[in-house]
Amino acid sequence: MSTAKPRAWPPRTTRARATRPCPPAKQTAQIPDAVVSHYARLLDDSGVLPLIDAELGPRPGPPGLPIAAVLTCLLLSINHTGKATLVEAWRIAAFCLTAAARHRLGLPDINPEDIHQVLASSRRFYRAFDRLTTVLDPARHDRRARLPQHQADALAATWDDDDPAHSHKRELLQDIVTALVLTPVRWAKGRGYLRHFRGDVGIDTTATPVFARPPRTRRSTGELIASTEITAGWHHSAGNDPPEYGYSATLTVAARTRSVLGSFPQLALGLVLDTPHKRIGADAITTLRPLAGLGLPTAFAVVDRAYTDQQPGHFAQPARELGYKLALDYKVDQRGVQGSAHGALLIDGSLACPLMPDRLAQATTGLDDAAIRTPSEELTALISARAPYLLRLKQSANAGGAVRFQCPAAGTSPSLTCPRFDRLHQRGPNRPAAVDLTNTRQRGAHPAAKPRVLPPQPDLKAGELPRICHQHTITVRKDDLGHLDKFRQDVAYLSPAWIGTYKSVRANTVI
Repeated sequence: MSTAKPRAWPPRTTRARATRPCPPAKQTAQIPDAVVSHYARLLDDSGVLPLIDAELGPRPGPPGLPIAAVLTCLLLSINHTGKATLVEAWRIAAFCLTAAARHRLGLPDINPEDIHQVLASSRRFYRAFDRLTTVLDPARHDRRARLPQHQADALAATWDDDDPAHSHKRELLQDIVTALVLTPVRWAKGRGYLRHFRGDVGIDTTATPVFARPPRTRRSTGELIASTEITAGWHHSAGNDPPEYGYSATLTVAARTRSVLGSFPQLALGLVLDTPHKRIGADAITTLRPLAGLGLPTAFAVVDRAYTDQQPGHFAQPARELGYKLALDYKVDQRGVQGSAHGALLIDGSLACPLMPDRLAQATTGLDDAAIRTPSEELTALISARAPYLLRLKQSANAGGAVRFQCPAAGTSPSLTCPRFDRLHQRGPNRPAAVDLTNTRQRGAHPAAKPRVLPPQPDLKAGELPRICHQHTITVRKDDLGHLDKFRQDVAYLSPAWIGTYKSVRANTVI
């Protein structure tokens, strides 16, 4: 008798066997017709089928399985198995649908006991999906073979170039994704589920791993061979988690702040799948633009530090043009005094009086993330003491993005007193007035209860003073801060309003 051990299946063969068509189990669970109708109606209402049919056009030969049936079964596969794979979608199409559902989707009946019919059904299903990918893929190639890296790079470049045909297919793919994501949102809005939604959104990017292996060097020849996913890459998260190979999914979610009353579903409002760490800001804007067509309100867009690092023209400025206010966080080396505009200091994203005490202006300089996440009583007091020195919004952004801010010492109810302002604008001392000490409002409005700015002695000459000191208001245009405009936000950093907006939204959108 031979003592040799049986040879094990190679790993690749094992994976191949797992994806082959399998006959149904003895008791195959059937999917209710109502669930099938729900996903079929989602496809119909989304409007993606006319887009696909227009791209396919007239084709010679047999019509094959309807594309709508394949996409419906893929949606059912995600819902019932958590997998968006063709093999699971085909198993559902072949063995888990009732006769009525198969008739509605245009799927022919098969005999599960006849292996030839089962195999033919699988081939037809795969060919139908292949028709779809053929017309939508800007870089059509055999995705079952690992190409040399230089060949894969040439194909991957078609996803970034300016060729009109490639741009059309990329835009069409995104239109299909956007239509599918926004259809449940339109349903929810039509049924009144979003009546308490005030327009606050949370935007985050998460890793989407793939089954494909990353590029590697072939041992026999030393040649670098690419992954079968030619546009995938390594997604590095902000935490200590190891990087994942795949894609980055940018998600925009309907969020709520602490001040919002009433409840509403926190639906996904946008999705973009892209190569990791490319077009981070642009992908976020892609998810925000279609929301205007739904008539949804706009309020705060809450994002993490990956978006704060984007160039202003890539994220911050387009987001403001769409009507959103920004709530941001900063890296360690970005906190504190960040720059200036017209003499006003940009401190943690807010414009402030140039004579703010240095202890307040530098309150967050050099602080690590732990100190920011759990601020001490001392830091909280310093942040509160900053408030009277911050410039006040005089007029919201106009069509050109220009915003007017008012000096905190100006106006009928200034938040501080400033000898420089009184001298330049010839404002005399206030006449003494009786104050009811039991009235909190009168006590707070008295000049003695407000912080007093201490200009340097001797003070600067009139021609050397910054513009904010010469004028009651200043106009800040979108280019006045240059690349520092990416730091500007619409709520004071670490203030109670910022905490109630930023932390509550991030707690519900971090993926």
